[in-house]
Amino acid sequence: MKLFQCTNCKNTVVFENNTCVNCGYLLGYSSYYNKIVALDANVSKWQIPELDGKIYQYCENYKYNVCNWLVDASRGRKFCLACTLNRTIPHLLDEDNLEKWKHIEVAKHRLVYQLLRFRLPVVSKTVDDEKGFCFDFLAKDDLPEGSKDLKTGHADGVITLMIDEADPVVREQVKQQMAERYRTLLGHFRHEVGHYFWDLLIRDNPDVLAEFRSIFGDESESYADALTNHYKNGPKLNWQQSFISKYASSHPWEDWAETWSHYLHLTDVLETAYNFGLKSNPKITAKKNLKMSASFDPYKEIKFEKVMNTGIPLLFTLNSMNRSMGEDDPYPFIISKPVERKLEFIHDLLRKV
Repeated sequence: MKLFQCTNCKNTVVFENNTCVNCGYLLGYSSYYNKIVALDANVSKWQIPELDGKIYQYCENYKYNVCNWLVDASRGRKFCLACTLNRTIPHLLDEDNLEKWKHIEVAKHRLVYQLLRFRLPVVSKTVDDEKGFCFDFLAKDDLPEGSKDLKTGHADGVITLMIDEADPVVREQVKQQMAERYRTLLGHFRHEVGHYFWDLLIRDNPDVLAEFRSIFGDESESYADALTNHYKNGPKLNWQQSFISKYASSHPWEDWAETWSHYLHLTDVLETAYNFGLKSNPKITAKKNLKMSASFDPYKEIKFEKVMNTGIPLLFTLNSMNRSMGEDDPYPFIISKPVERKLEFIHDLLRKV
């Protein structure tokens, strides 16, 4: 994630801030200009020089304290780009639902930020039902009896999330039940949107599809049978040698979505390191050099080798810092050579968008 500053006092602020704690100005984010700007708290619309002097107002969801994005007042839209993607939100009279929704929106806005940085199309199904995508955030208590077993997933551009996933206790319980090493809201979104972009970028492109199959396998094999087999018999033998996770070994579609989400993890971490100017020069002698310099914008970097040569030492450093605080590894995965090739496929594909 990019580092941001208050345009009034130059205090460092983070992506989700809607107030500068240093000068007290309101803060708003422009997804078009990728800037956070300071706003006078005494008015509700602002003419902003940093944004070409246009008049802006907050997204409608600002009133729920879940969004700090700005919308161009002249366009007559109430919601920002990220919030137009919401098809269903939980009942907000329930304070617990509202609190969960806040956590969900933090993760979703970070996802949309990243998709825009990749210059991927972000279009709501309310605008284009055939090619767009949207989110349904659902509470089990609100579902009809026949749908109580509905789970987080993707289908035809609709990404469904059960809002209980926003409860860290519930999420940890599910993580243990599923024997997963990593489970976050942002991870969910990155995985599920990967399915959507597979349809958009690969499915109808014969050349890209052929290359995909040569790397990930034949996705035309029965998906239902593959998942049934996975949950009944477990992951493929020695899955670590070819897949980023156990679930990735279940079917080429899931391998793609898992690998896609990990590429997004890696890119986001690298952008953060780039904005902080991070470098490392470990005081050890080893066969694999852990020296790195995050001196490039990963969204603009053409050479995949440079991404990996910087990313691997960076992730190792990140894990080591967490262990120093008594926390688990934030990235508890090993990137094998076959997985590296899959990541490279995604890297090259996104450079052609």
